[in-house]
Amino acid sequence: MNTSRMRVGILFGGKSAEHEISILSAANVLEALDRQRWEPLLIYIDPSGKWHLLDERNSLHDFSFEAWKAGRFSSLEACLLPGGAGRMALNGQFSKEGVLDLVFPILHGPLGEDGTVQGLLRIAELPFVGPGVLGSAVGMDKEVMKRLLKEAGVPIGPYLTFRRWEAAPVFTEVAGELGMPVFVKPANLGSSVGISRADSETSFRQAVELAFSFDDKIVVEAQITGREIECAVLGNESVATASPGEIIPSHRFYSYEAKYLDPQGARTQIPANIDPDTEQRLRQLAVQTYQALCCEGLSRVDFFLTDDGRVLVNEINTLPGFTRISMYPKMWEQSGLGYPELVSRLLDLAIERHQRDARLQTQRTPNRSGESG
Repeated sequence: MNTSRMRVGILFGGKSAEHEISILSAANVLEALDRQRWEPLLIYIDPSGKWHLLDERNSLHDFSFEAWKAGRFSSLEACLLPGGAGRMALNGQFSKEGVLDLVFPILHGPLGEDGTVQGLLRIAELPFVGPGVLGSAVGMDKEVMKRLLKEAGVPIGPYLTFRRWEAAPVFTEVAGELGMPVFVKPANLGSSVGISRADSETSFRQAVELAFSFDDKIVVEAQITGREIECAVLGNESVATASPGEIIPSHRFYSYEAKYLDPQGARTQIPANIDPDTEQRLRQLAVQTYQALCCEGLSRVDFFLTDDGRVLVNEINTLPGFTRISMYPKMWEQSGLGYPELVSRLLDLAIERHQRDARLQTQRTPNRSGESG
């Protein structure tokens, strides 16, 4: 690796319904990057899943798939070399030395946040920001996540799981077990994509059809009446939390439209207006959730705080939105860690974990008798 400026691959876009959100986050990270320490390389994953290294003169100002496809942003087709420690094939020709030192995967949803890209980066022997393969995979799958949290004693709300190839969900049975209304979600998406609130048989049937259009597995959750509180977690072995923040949606729930399309869709309050004891419980549960799901680097844990004082974990986001107005960086800013410093800290954590993992033995060694052990 370079000892001066390190070359950071900012990996963004992706074959996901959250493609546009990823572009927005990447533009903010690029702007905040400390150029004294880090040299950015922009790697765009188009909606078909192909990788492209953008020309170094490109910025992400006004970047979009349509603009890129129209030729307004020059690029080379890119591919990582397994075991290459940063070497890449660019337009079919492999580089003689490493192009990258580490990667900041600013990807949301399947094929980006679910452990697939993390596995590829491990095979390519590159440090990367965020949880590893296991933490990313279980954090993405809402049903697996809930089962692990339940086993770890973390309080969660009632839910049911359905798979496409199994018997279709029956409205009366679901209503009898979870009550109404319910929230119907694809098991493996974020940013509230494909999520619907259902309070009748017709809306429930429509919600199930929508969720199954995004995933072969869906979860149906009971409505939890309470405040929506979020807590940012940062670290590898040593973990820290930021001051929790509150989402106050003006829509019926914090939908994709409320998050990204309607400027008045929700307001945030950081720090959240909660008493010290509740804040301590939230922070402790955030760390417990983070560690139970084998996360490292960063995550955002989302909670429900009920009127009777119960704290329930809703979900974890292992690569949360990273625009300057996103909750994760805003919570850290409130806690004294500014956006540029947060970006550098995450890159440092990626390097620390990579160096730690590099010390692990990967081959068997002969035992004392000379035989392989």
